Amino acid sequence: MSNLDDEFRFLQGDAERVGRSAPLPEVQRVFVDTNEGRRIAGLSWQPGTPPEYVFLHGAGLNAHGYDPVVLALDAPALALDLPGHGRSDWRDDADYRPDLLAADVAVALGRLAPEPVTLVGHSLGGLTAALVAAAQPEAIRRLVIVDITPGVVPGRDAGSIAEFITGQRDYATHEEIVDRAVAFGIGSNRAALLRGVALNTRRRPDGRWEWTHHLAHLEGLPIAKDGDPAPLAPLWGALESVAAAGVPLALIAASQGLVGEALREEWADRLPGSGLVTIEGPHNLHEAAPRELAAALG
Repeated sequence: MSNLDDEFRFLQGDAERVGRSAPLPEVQRVFVDTNEGRRIAGLSWQPGTPPEYVFLHGAGLNAHGYDPVVLALDAPALALDLPGHGRSDWRDDADYRPDLLAADVAVALGRLAPEPVTLVGHSLGGLTAALVAAAQPEAIRRLVIVDITPGVVPGRDAGSIAEFITGQRDYATHEEIVDRAVAFGIGSNRAALLRGVALNTRRRPDGRWEWTHHLAHLEGLPIAKDGDPAPLAPLWGALESVAAAGVPLALIAASQGLVGEALREEWADRLPGSGLVTIEGPHNLHEAAPRELAAALG
């Protein structure tokens, strides 16, 4: 396998970035077949040991975004590629609402996580995680939502993210994508952004680069019903159900992310007794501030 084809080629650099001096842990690519014929892919860290953490990424990202966080935590973990992302199959209906994603994630958890886990979900993965935890609280030791709440209105609060993902379909170089990411406030660490781009793009026959995830090939982000002014609001019920089941629950917000002061206050009002932490950084905290996020999770 050539170096460019090796999906783990950035791990040593990731370890150095988070200050890890211990040897790299074993990590394997794993796959699970769902009940509807799709295949869900993931990364199993310290395979053979039940994962303590399970990570779900946001829209347009993939499981590798959590590599630095897992290296900092130094614990058995599972990071999944959501349907339509990474190496997981695309949905035939191109519908990526959280309730549909949660069904596939639940299957993967049942096969790959035999003991209760800390379930960590960022953005779209956070909404999905809430539904997974509400459906099977006995499988969740703790639920952590990263920079999203059901109070977020996608068209208002996440419009720039949607435009970044779908507004330009192909690029001449990876550096061009990084320039666009910086301009959209996705992050400022160019080395970290370049790493993420390299693990989330493919080269077309004409030599130009395109995103590997399905969302970039659609007209919009199909993660909520059209015309609903607050399409995610029903997910408050899922989080309240998780809290009522006695599962510890926390929100980690990004200081320059989607969850501003008003949304943090709404979280505290609706879910009294839950954790609430703010970390300095943009929406994609796991890529921009992996050590700080790992410290908050540990």
